Amino acid sequence: MSDAYVPKALRELVAAQSGYRCGYCLTSELLVGAPMEIEHIIPRALGGLTTESNLWLACSLCNEYKGVRITAPDPLSDQLTPLFNPRQQRWREHFAWTPEGDRVLGLTASGRATVAALRLNRPLLVRSRQIWVIAGLHPPKA
Repeated sequence: MSDAYVPKALRELVAAQSGYRCGYCLTSELLVGAPMEIEHIIPRALGGLTTESNLWLACSLCNEYKGVRITAPDPLSDQLTPLFNPRQQRWREHFAWTPEGDRVLGLTASGRATVAALRLNRPLLVRSRQIWVIAGLHPPKA
């Protein structure tokens, strides 16, 4: 989590823009019962600013796995690739849900790199998604 102060009004604006869900794994605050973190898309350590255009919501684990990275290897080509930017890119153009709705598939180099780097299919999250699917609460519309 960033130690940068984010004013309450800006935090609320970003939360509303993100639909109150993680920009990477799409987990909803309501499903987990915990607030998401404000994430710097370009990390402060790399010169990213605490401005609306550089902020989005992320769950604590996606934010932790992302850390200060803005690139990661595409598992298919092994080429260093920019990570998905939830503010500038559309989720459904880079990712899809498996038919079961419990795993994220990377459709592009950026999507595949993000799935791997942020561990979007971590076992506990996949198990949670399976329960959410049964309850009719998942997958969300991207």
